Amino acid sequence: MAHTNEPGRELSVLLIVTAGISPPTGEHVEFAVVGAGAAGLAAGRYLSSLGRRFIILESGYRIGDSWRHRYSGLRLFTPARFCALPDLPMPMPDSDYPDKDQVADYLERYARRCDFPIRLNAAVREHHLTGAGAHRLTGDNFSISADRVIVATGAHGAPNIPSFADELGGHVRQVHSGQYHDEADLKSGPVLVVGAGPSGADISASLALDRDVWLAGPATGQLPLALMSSPAFRRLVYQRRIPSGALGKRVRRAFGAHGAPLVRQSEATLRVAGVGRAPEMVGVRDGKPLLADGRVLDVANVIWCTGFRPDFGWLDGRAVGPDGWPRQRRGVSDALPGLGFVGLPRQNTVGSGYLSGMAGDARYVVKRLGR
Repeated sequence: MAHTNEPGRELSVLLIVTAGISPPTGEHVEFAVVGAGAAGLAAGRYLSSLGRRFIILESGYRIGDSWRHRYSGLRLFTPARFCALPDLPMPMPDSDYPDKDQVADYLERYARRCDFPIRLNAAVREHHLTGAGAHRLTGDNFSISADRVIVATGAHGAPNIPSFADELGGHVRQVHSGQYHDEADLKSGPVLVVGAGPSGADISASLALDRDVWLAGPATGQLPLALMSSPAFRRLVYQRRIPSGALGKRVRRAFGAHGAPLVRQSEATLRVAGVGRAPEMVGVRDGKPLLADGRVLDVANVIWCTGFRPDFGWLDGRAVGPDGWPRQRRGVSDALPGLGFVGLPRQNTVGSGYLSGMAGDARYVVKRLGR
């Protein structure tokens, strides 16, 4: 990483990453990294250390905005010492838990301190491997080619909303947790939060302070915050390699089959907060949410905390499997040469999709693709 105290130098780097200048059409680079979040910046760090010629393409207008736009009150359950990218600690005590805005500001600061060629407002719309073996990346106002591509767009793809959501009456305001920020996004009146994982629990507890709130979905269990943030848990669980082959597939399916366990909340704290617990929402009746026990709730708002589905339709179709996820092993494509991934959930370890696991995966993928 290029640190510098030269007058004006950091400003010049800031201009590079905030000007929103798209790469010139026809440019060719050795590596193109798609996404300037934590995964993409970690990949950039290792590419830079190897002296590779690369560019990082970011769809947003500002680095860290994917975090800034998340729901108010979001705080990580891993302490700062486990969330930092290579060579730059987070500017807070190691034992503190960063909130979403602190993470966003840290990523922006990291980018400013790196002499990386980052282009904002450069969303990649299409990728394909040409007959000559080059990767072609095309956006709204650019087209470049690269010998190798690292996809670092994260695990939050398209909102996963059940099809029956369209049957809810027009009086019900609907928002997915990926677009929800705070109470100002809602109408007055009762709220149904669908999905009882950590996001659903956090949002429900915050809203129950001054309105009626129901949280629908089966309990996902609980892990104590102290355990989740301990070095032993990090070593024995988050850093544990997921086995290859059929066993690894079963492990990945098991992790993805239900919501994550609660950490900051619990069923008890939700009761104390005044959140009404409800079974799974299974459909719609007369324009209102229908629960598994046959009850129909008359609410003004529904917040879908139902996760995300993969959104890799822009990739060369050969790179993606029938389940919508990339064909890859430890972040290296099984289908196309010179294609890698960082930040996919459980691509190598349990923690691969979290800040604490991305740097190690980035190092491995850059090393493999750089051979």
